[in-house]
Amino acid sequence: MIQIGAKRTLRRLDDMLNEAMEGTFEESRYDETELSRLESRWKQYFSAARMSMEQTGREKKNMKALVSDISHQTKTPLANILLYSDLLMECTRDDETYHLAEQIHAQTEKLSFLIQALVKMSRLESDVLEVIPVSQGVKTLVARAAEGIQAAAEKKGIELLWEEPEGILCCYDLKWTLEALGNILDNAVKYSPRASKISMTVREFEFYVCIEVKDEGMGIAEAEKAQIFGRFYRSARVQQEEGIGIGLYLAREIVKRERGYIKVLAKEGKGSTFGLYLPKK
Repeated sequence: MIQIGAKRTLRRLDDMLNEAMEGTFEESRYDETELSRLESRWKQYFSAARMSMEQTGREKKNMKALVSDISHQTKTPLANILLYSDLLMECTRDDETYHLAEQIHAQTEKLSFLIQALVKMSRLESDVLEVIPVSQGVKTLVARAAEGIQAAAEKKGIELLWEEPEGILCCYDLKWTLEALGNILDNAVKYSPRASKISMTVREFEFYVCIEVKDEGMGIAEAEKAQIFGRFYRSARVQQEEGIGIGLYLAREIVKRERGYIKVLAKEGKGSTFGLYLPKK
């Protein structure tokens, strides 16, 4: 009899787990036995869990609406400010007025960049925009990333070395991975000295394809390596440089959603090497 009772209890516990996973669990015993009390507590737990999931869903929906509103409401005013500041710089002959208009233009561009970066981060985190990797060649990604950073590199006299890998395939979302690789290249240019070199190479492994970005910049202190991918983290050594500390965070999150990863090799004062690993399948 004890064995039969134990089997019934185990069978009921198994049913409770299955019903809980399917979202159909209902209390079936209303007596003072241990199993009845367990069912009651089990129902309370899943009721609380269901309410928590519903609350999370509502918050996610509200976040999507907020992100959409921010993006829509700020686009036109910022574009107008940039346009008016351009017109003012073209029309004025007074040096002081020109300088003020130039500052308005520069600060508006910074604000626009900040808003767009926050919008990208929010959309990515709230799954408003999905990262959808597909199998495709790496050549287009590398070429477009190099073209996107070429002007900034030339402005600092930095030589950008890169190759066009032929026939190498891996799985990635072109738009979002271009954002990730572009952020890494942007940091390389921003924190490298004038007349230095930045190289971008592609290496193929058994399960991954690695896009490696190597610079001759200030490097990364050992104590900071675990922090550089944090949201809004900026080293005390680069506070005078433009930026908000979100580029590497976005890069890591994008690559993670593609089932890849980023590896960093760096020493303070001796440059940095960022390896962006994308899965082949």
